[in-house]
Amino acid sequence: MDQTLLLPCLVSLILGLGLAYCVYKLNENKREVRRKEDSDRQLETMRQQAETERNQLVLEAKESSLALKVSAEEEIASNRKTQLQREQKLDRREEQLQHQEDSLRKQQRGLETTQTRLETQNKKLAEQRSNLDKTLKQQVAILERSSGMSQDEASQQLMQALEKELESERGALLLHHKRRLSEVVKEQGREMLLTAIQRYSSSHTAESTTSTVDVPSDDIKGRIIGREGRNIRAFEKATGVDVIIDDTPGVVIVSGFDPVRREIARRALTTLIADGRIHPSKIEEVVAEAGKAIEEVVLQKGREAADEVNVTGLHVKVLRMLGRLHFRTSYSQNVLRHSVEVAFVSGLVAEMLGMDGDLARRCGLLHDIGKAADHELEGGHPKIGADLLRRHKESAEVVHAAFGHHDEIVTEHPYTMIVAIGDACSASRPGARRESLERYVKRMEELESIAERFDGVKQAFAISAGRELRVIVSSDKTTDEQAATICHDIAKAFESELTYPGEIKVTVLRESRFVETAR
Repeated sequence: MDQTLLLPCLVSLILGLGLAYCVYKLNENKREVRRKEDSDRQLETMRQQAETERNQLVLEAKESSLALKVSAEEEIASNRKTQLQREQKLDRREEQLQHQEDSLRKQQRGLETTQTRLETQNKKLAEQRSNLDKTLKQQVAILERSSGMSQDEASQQLMQALEKELESERGALLLHHKRRLSEVVKEQGREMLLTAIQRYSSSHTAESTTSTVDVPSDDIKGRIIGREGRNIRAFEKATGVDVIIDDTPGVVIVSGFDPVRREIARRALTTLIADGRIHPSKIEEVVAEAGKAIEEVVLQKGREAADEVNVTGLHVKVLRMLGRLHFRTSYSQNVLRHSVEVAFVSGLVAEMLGMDGDLARRCGLLHDIGKAADHELEGGHPKIGADLLRRHKESAEVVHAAFGHHDEIVTEHPYTMIVAIGDACSASRPGARRESLERYVKRMEELESIAERFDGVKQAFAISAGRELRVIVSSDKTTDEQAATICHDIAKAFESELTYPGEIKVTVLRESRFVETAR
């Protein structure tokens, strides 16, 4: 029974294995077919891509070849055009040369003909001159016999008569030219001064005889005064200035006529306040240090002024005296800046006159150096400055300019007169000194206020130191004819209401302005 069942089981197992193998082989064949189909499709895709790339490369190569061909053709055409132009230029030049050669041949033939004609005329002129000489000698002999005088005596008598006549005419001409020369010299001198002043401009600030020192609190004021006033007495004794301590909050005033001492005192007091230790011994120490610092500043200021106007070779003592002018004022005008300005103006005037501009600048820079010591020595600052410059081996022109720039002596050198001109220009021009500044501002205000009285005037500006007024009128309230009338009326108002040197130019501007916005 078991054997009977075993056989069919084995047969079934074998058949199952065979069937499974057949199914496996069938699936394997199907997978092989699919792999082959995929491989064929990939090969076809790769072949198509390769074909596309080949076609693209061929197309690019054709385009590049075509571009190269076009570029080569354009270059060939450009070269042909250039060559053609060169050939045309050469042809034209050859024609011009041919014409010039023909013209030169014609001129040469004309010159030869002219030369021949001139030689003939020279021969004729020589014969005529010889005949005239003979005739002249004969006439002179006849005149001598008829007048009873020789040729020399007649010439002398004629010359005497001519001299008398020319003497009277020369006197009249000299007077005429003298008057004309005087007018020309005045006009040119005025133009030269205006040009020099316009080419150099400098601002001035008013200075006083007091300095202020800020204090952080009122307690410091008590420490400055000290017990029974010993600190303030020691400070005033060491510096030679007055210290004013009042109820003004946060400020101590240092007053003194000598600006150098005042600056030393201001620096020393500022240092003492910052340090906090205020007592007589410390005051003396700080004042001495401040004095040394100011001496260095004085020398530096002198060197800077000399370098600014390009003056070299000054003695150290002269530089120190020059630097002291930085702390001196004259009618609120800084004397050192005034000296620098005089130096520039003098140099410009001298150069326009054809003189030595460097020497003129040296004279102008040092002309007021006596003011650095006029409070210490007797005599006016011109004499003190001249003696100082003479001791330090300055030239005679520089010494004389310092001594005579106020016309106190007879002028011996032209540079003295030039320095006097520069000194007057610097001291009296508008804005240089306090009094002149006030008058200058008042005049500017008068010019503008007179113009603004007229109907239609929007704005008025005084420019060029009051020598010109620029007026802007409203374009919608005035016409061009009315603007011209306003200009004329303003000028007439100036003439009737003001007193001024020279002329005032009035310019009236009228413009229409249209504005649109593009969006």
